[in-house]
Amino acid sequence: MPKESTAHLVKMINQIAANCPYQDDPAAITQATTNHIHKFWAHSMKEDIVTYLEAGGEGLSPAAVEAIRALESRLRPAR
Repeated sequence: MPKESTAHLVKMINQIAANCPYQDDPAAITQATTNHIHKFWAHSMKEDIVTYLEAGGEGLSPAAVEAIRALESRLRPAR
């Protein structure tokens, strides 16, 4: 079970993905969710949700998982 602050991040990213206006286009959901998180979340929140996914990501929706993976590539570009 995630700590309370991480549980809140899980809830928020799941809601963002679920309320995306592009529900018929999974790639657009990923892009819109990733862009939202990238613009509006603090760096520490982004790192926390990426780390949470790496630890298993319990409770994350499939759309949220894809958005976090895309976010991770922005935060930690391949070297």
